[in-house]
Amino acid sequence: MAKRRKRAPRQKVATVPYVDGDGNTLTLRETLSTGTIAKLGEGPATAATTQEDAWRRRSELLFERLAVSWEIAGLPLTDQKMLLGRYRMADPATQQWVRETIATHLERHIPELASA
Repeated sequence: MAKRRKRAPRQKVATVPYVDGDGNTLTLRETLSTGTIAKLGEGPATAATTQEDAWRRRSELLFERLAVSWEIAGLPLTDQKMLLGRYRMADPATQQWVRETIATHLERHIPELASA
């Protein structure tokens, strides 16, 4: 059996917590890799994509890439699939808060994505 190389432990990524009016905490990565920034800057995959589809997909991609954890009513979520599922199930007001929070976060920490 071939020897397997041990992976270097992942470094903790710098994060920024944001608290909503109900005391729920959304924690976002402070930075993204240049490859991720380039991917997020790309346009829609096909010409058939509507503007709303492209906007919604970009919003979800930003959430997927930035969200590290989301504590709702004392229950912390850290699994990426659970985080995205919770975002998709959230009521419109919560989704609006998340989008506004991400927009503010981008302006402060990743300005190259804020204007895109």
